[in-house]
Amino acid sequence: MRRLFAEGAFSQVFVPVLAGYQAAGTDAMRHFLDKLAGCFMLVLAGITLVGMVGAPVLMGLFAPGLYLKGAVFDLATLLLRITFPYLFFIALTAFAGGILNTAGHFAVPALTPILLNVCLIAACLWFADTLSVPVLALAIAVLVAGILQMAVQIPALLRRGLLPCPRPDFTDEGVRRVGRLLLPALLGASVQQINLLINTVLASLLVSGSLSWLYYSDRLLEFPLGIFGVALGTVILPHLSACPFDTADKAASATLDWALRWVILIGVPASLGLGILAEPLMLTLFEGTEFTRHDADMAARSLMAYAPGLVGFMAVKVLTPAFSARQDMTTPARVAVQVVVANLLMSVFFASMLSPYGWGHAGLALAVSLAAWFNAAALWWKLRRCGAYQPGSGWWLFLLRIGLASAAMSLLLTGVVLPLPWAAHSTLWRAAHLGLWTGGGLLTCLAGLALTGLKPRHLLIIHRH
Repeated sequence: MRRLFAEGAFSQVFVPVLAGYQAAGTDAMRHFLDKLAGCFMLVLAGITLVGMVGAPVLMGLFAPGLYLKGAVFDLATLLLRITFPYLFFIALTAFAGGILNTAGHFAVPALTPILLNVCLIAACLWFADTLSVPVLALAIAVLVAGILQMAVQIPALLRRGLLPCPRPDFTDEGVRRVGRLLLPALLGASVQQINLLINTVLASLLVSGSLSWLYYSDRLLEFPLGIFGVALGTVILPHLSACPFDTADKAASATLDWALRWVILIGVPASLGLGILAEPLMLTLFEGTEFTRHDADMAARSLMAYAPGLVGFMAVKVLTPAFSARQDMTTPARVAVQVVVANLLMSVFFASMLSPYGWGHAGLALAVSLAAWFNAAALWWKLRRCGAYQPGSGWWLFLLRIGLASAAMSLLLTGVVLPLPWAAHSTLWRAAHLGLWTGGGLLTCLAGLALTGLKPRHLLIIHRH
């Protein structure tokens, strides 16, 4: 729900519309923000109330396998009730972040997510042991983090005179435009989350532990995706929204081309690294008293299946804003319907075929990865066909350079790192060697790029309209 209403669809719709009001003048933008803020807060409050009251229904819908586990289902429902108000605060945080990004200020919105991590770590270290049910500390930490994340946006908005004064007006043309665009955007911008929800339902029906294995591997996938994929999409959306983005405009196409090159540059080596180092990563980061060596092996399997989809996930984060900037939410929504259906069919097929071999949960991850590639390819082709995106020169040479550098890195990791006896050593040994060889792989990749002729100036220029 957070991805749907915060970082996902709402931001994709809101920023382009706000950019139009920004061009019309400060007063027009402030009036629009006041009215939209009031309407958005009312809608969020309603959704939050329904979510808290209907928590048992939601839990039964999205994790039906837990319903038969009695106390586990009751605890999950309680956790959902505690954490659901986080949606209200984080959506308003994304709203504030969209305002700041449109005004050209990225630092505060970019640093805000750190607060969630700080709160979660603090809850684990200092408060979990004080509760009869330790996991409740994490749920409370999520809610506290939401309040803090919203609060830190307020001073930044005040300094720039952009803090909205909520005045609900559902008849305002700008508010109505956001509403019209939001429904298809919910599907188009959030297809990955819908696919993950489908997999959550299916995983709850597989062998016990499948949900956790998928969760841990998804966390590692989200690391490069959250740092680089989301950042690229966030940065280019205001640029694209300020461009006409028609067939005669080259600024938007150049901006998109620049972002796609970064997707390939970061995504391909990161994908290979995650896949090759899946087991060392799981053993080093997560193995402990409750997360056993068997759990690490099973989570590594799903990470290996998730890893090939990283480039697809990142590309979608970049391609979707291109449609949002044109205020075309219908095309991504149509593609999303096809992607969701394809993911559902592939998930059922792969899970049923691989379950007897202990890879059922990895089959679900593989389906999500293939669906991400299908989604990215379809969006790319739609932009190419309508003439909104024209690839710049030198793509084949660029891909060759990335391929050679990534191959050199992969040879190093598979030849030197994988044969090491990871399971036989302490966590400290694992962490030291993982850091050493991750750095070595990165340096090998960078050296390969340099030797093949890729220069920083090829990647540091974004076309400004």
